[in-house]
Amino acid sequence: MKLKPSALGIALGLVWGGSLFITTWLSYYTGYGRLFLEVLAQSIYPWYTISPLGSFLGLFYGFLDGFISAGLIALIYNKLAAR
Repeated sequence: MKLKPSALGIALGLVWGGSLFITTWLSYYTGYGRLFLEVLAQSIYPWYTISPLGSFLGLFYGFLDGFISAGLIALIYNKLAAR
């Protein structure tokens, strides 16, 4: 079975970007997940903050990060599965 890198990339990008988006809004209003976002997202993604604007940056960065990561995973999987 071959994986489609673009399809897997879009799927994981939507999941990771959406997760950052939702968690940012939850944290902005309730404080939930603040430590997670401060330690992980703010240290990796430039200009990301726990704010309404930061939620959209997180959505963008998360999608991009997930898309590239999943695409590479699918390519590596296809190469190894072909053996």
